[in-house]
Amino acid sequence: MPVPIPNVDPDKLADVRKRYAEEANKRLRPEGLAQFQPLKDANDERLRALSDDPWADHDALNAKPSPIDNNATYKFFVLGAGFGGLVYAVRLIESGLATANEIRLADAAGGFGGTWYWNRYPGLHCDLESYIYLPLLEETGYVPTQKYVAGYEIREHAERVARHWKLTNKALFRTDVKTAEWNDQTELWTVKFTEKRGPSAAPRDYVIRAQYVYLAAGVLTRPQVPKIPELLSFKGPTFHTARWDYKVSGGSQKDQSLTGFRGKKVAIIGTAATAIGAIPEIAKYAEELYVFQRTPAYVKPRNQRTTTPADWNNVIATKKGWQAERVANWNRHLTNSVRPGERNLVADGWTDQPAYSAILGSPSHGVIGASPENIEKHVTNFHAYDLPNMETIRANIERIVKDPDTAEKLKPWYPSWCKRPTFSDIYLPLFNEPHVHLIDTNGQGVNRATEKGLVVGDTEYPVDIIIFSTGFQAPAARLGSPAARTGVKVTGRKGIDLDEKWVSKGAATLHGYATSEFPNLFFSGTAQATITGNNIWMLSLIAEHVAYWISEAERRVGPGKRAIVEVTKEGEEAHTAEVVKRAPFFAAIAGCTPGYFNAYGEAAAITDPAEKAKRARGSTWSEGALSFLDYLQKWRDEGSLKGLKVTAAKGPRSLL
Repeated sequence: MPVPIPNVDPDKLADVRKRYAEEANKRLRPEGLAQFQPLKDANDERLRALSDDPWADHDALNAKPSPIDNNATYKFFVLGAGFGGLVYAVRLIESGLATANEIRLADAAGGFGGTWYWNRYPGLHCDLESYIYLPLLEETGYVPTQKYVAGYEIREHAERVARHWKLTNKALFRTDVKTAEWNDQTELWTVKFTEKRGPSAAPRDYVIRAQYVYLAAGVLTRPQVPKIPELLSFKGPTFHTARWDYKVSGGSQKDQSLTGFRGKKVAIIGTAATAIGAIPEIAKYAEELYVFQRTPAYVKPRNQRTTTPADWNNVIATKKGWQAERVANWNRHLTNSVRPGERNLVADGWTDQPAYSAILGSPSHGVIGASPENIEKHVTNFHAYDLPNMETIRANIERIVKDPDTAEKLKPWYPSWCKRPTFSDIYLPLFNEPHVHLIDTNGQGVNRATEKGLVVGDTEYPVDIIIFSTGFQAPAARLGSPAARTGVKVTGRKGIDLDEKWVSKGAATLHGYATSEFPNLFFSGTAQATITGNNIWMLSLIAEHVAYWISEAERRVGPGKRAIVEVTKEGEEAHTAEVVKRAPFFAAIAGCTPGYFNAYGEAAAITDPAEKAKRARGSTWSEGALSFLDYLQKWRDEGSLKGLKVTAAKGPRSLL
């Protein structure tokens, strides 16, 4: 049923929306995504080196036998050893589709964990309740130590999952997968990659074949920096939070004594989720801390607490299936679809912002008509839902931050759905400290760098160290192409290039996870699928659905044969039509302040109807994750695997 619209003063709402538009326009830049430099692709070695792996133990890894044999053939090849790849491998094993020995994983990192391998900055904690974020808690029996666990505990859980399902020696790390090419003669994928073995050993090139390939590389793995003029003139240490340099800061991820900052003037550029965690830790040690802000964060209280045995046994893990029930309950509260009398089990800062479903989707609004009148009414309603929440956020800043000018600059003037919320009980009070300086750039960013520091407007701020907290390449790059997101050239039947197909025609998938002309290739993502706010839960849903496809295909071709699963053109276009029909729901995102969700404003700059239609094909399901799961279940229940073509390979199964 529709969510009741709050009684909001229309004049006040109009004034706030005008302010939102002014703030968004101030930050729009014609370069869009091109205003950033992905570190891995930088021409300059100094910048490119900032993306190097600081955590890999090359000697230990080189001493181990390789888990992958050159020129071998494997049943399942998984690109990514973060939670997406791990959960997929677990689903294959648990469903009986594979033994651990039939699975191989490859990852650019030096170990398991994905984004939790790379990110080890001080203050790193999960921004979602650990009990719903960490996967497979029931199966492993693990009890998180806190409601919001620290980053190292999440990485340790990834390693725990790998051990539990005997995958530890099935992953090749430090690996750049370069190409994946379908071979119509062998009816297998040929995958080429290079293992980088550190400075003291030569790289190894591999060529393998695989029956099934899964692209599980995440979106928070390709760090970027803004293209600041004269950046390379700065003489002091520089690093990105996703490759934190403890040699400069002192300490370690578990011992966050950042003694290297003592007596130093430290600059941090960026104020999104990462910075909210790192800034308080830097401030404990730095002589002076300069926080360079383009857009203020949307900060809510964290309310951290320790997990007690009583809470765990009596409130949280009370019955079999508790984790699935808890995450579904949480999602219903985020998507305005709470059942009558349903209790809020998680009761966190995510579940008290009714308008955040503007980006996640909601079943409570139906399919929004594409007429300008329908869209304007829909967007206005969401602003009305959101206004009380954002007014509370801004009032909280006024209450905490003593200096009125600083408080005003810290206020987020955008709707809640434009940015991922951040959570901290200590970030805002820091700006009452005399050695913490907010350098607000009025939406423009840093103007340039010098040998000694950074310049905003006409003022130079001398600093000793620059830290970039400027995030990652947005998933909308190349229209969200799975090939671009993973950095792999993927070639299907008749030499079709996956990236080129995506960019020239827009997204075309069945359920978001496979596309025609690319047999036995699957990928994770949100385009034409769903977004949940809890990425690992979403990855679990994808893994389960893809495993179902493969299981059904193998059952239908029968024992002793190799199955080929391929999306039909009719199937992907039928699903695309369902997605496009629902795309107007997300109209409110286009007016957001530039950021990760709207490709830094690129969407707002597009006026060509054909290009708009192409991008609409990459929308997510507008009725929320649980509605999307119902949609998938109805497809399964129908029984014909509509939209999929299943055949038996000509060659024998013994090729594997």
